[in-house]
Amino acid sequence: MIGVSDFGSKDSASPVRRRTGLDAISAVKMPEMLTATVDAWAEAHQLSRSDAICKLVEFGLKVAPTAPTSAHSVATDATRVEELAVHEIEGLLDPALPEDERERRIRRLTEGPPEFSHERIDLPKQHRT
Repeated sequence: MIGVSDFGSKDSASPVRRRTGLDAISAVKMPEMLTATVDAWAEAHQLSRSDAICKLVEFGLKVAPTAPTSAHSVATDATRVEELAVHEIEGLLDPALPEDERERRIRRLTEGPPEFSHERIDLPKQHRT
C-alpha cells in the first residue's frame, strides 16, 4: 500500500483513488445569485447545498417535458403542425373559390412563395450545375 510519504516519490506507483461514497461527484458552476437562491432553499429545507442541488435537479427533471427521442417523432410533429395549419387556412378561405385555386393558396401559404424557396432551411438545398 502507498503511504502519504510515498506520494512525492518518483519510484512509487500512482496513488489509487478510493471512492468514499456510492454516488459520483459533479462540480456545478452557477451564477452567484443562483447559488444564493439554492443556499436559501437548502437552509429552508435543512439540506446541504449538494443535497439541495440534487433535489432541485430531480424536481426539474420530473416536470420538464421529455425531448423528442428520434428524428421520426420530429418529422411526425412537423407533419401534424402542417395539418393544423392547412385546416386553419381552409377555414379562412372563401368557400366559393374553385378547388384548384384553394389548393394553390394553401400550398403557397404552407410552402411559401417559390422565390424564397432557396432561403428555407427545412428543404434540401438545390445543387447548381
